[in-house]
Amino acid sequence: MRARTGDPEAFRVIFDREAPGVRRFLGDLLRDDAAADEATQETFVRAHQRLSTLEQAGKLQGWLFGIARMVFFEQVRRKRRDGPLADPADEPAQVDRAASPEAVLLSAESNRLLDDALRGLSEERRSALLMRIDHGLGYGEIASAMGWTLQKVKNEIHRARLQLRSSLAGYLEEGAR
Repeated sequence: MRARTGDPEAFRVIFDREAPGVRRFLGDLLRDDAAADEATQETFVRAHQRLSTLEQAGKLQGWLFGIARMVFFEQVRRKRRDGPLADPADEPAQVDRAASPEAVLLSAESNRLLDDALRGLSEERRSALLMRIDHGLGYGEIASAMGWTLQKVKNEIHRARLQLRSSLAGYLEEGAR
């Protein structure tokens, strides 16, 4: 991997390819665009500094998500110390003007319910679930990123899904009627 030898263009290719996924992951966790942008930058600064510690180029994405996860936890600790995290419900909703009012309402309601259910998960469980579902990482990559065994990853993702299903049960039952 040329980036490990200090080739700035090779690292730029890595950044261009991986930054959008890392940014989306951090945005899902932090629920604050400015904080997610800052965390993404910090993730890639640290990745550049520690590139020599990446043992297998094929594990790059999981390695980056592991760094992003640590940056996320640091930001959460700092926010708790300095003040509360921004509540996405306080932000103005993005409305698609072409959609019907009913569709906009249903979409906004389901997004709010899902966000609330995700917030009910522990930060680690939410991280693992988002890596799997939203970013398509394999269980092995998640285990590496989280510092867990493969069995723990499977258990935590399973428990996260059960917890989400339980949190959304009332809404899902209403929709079935």
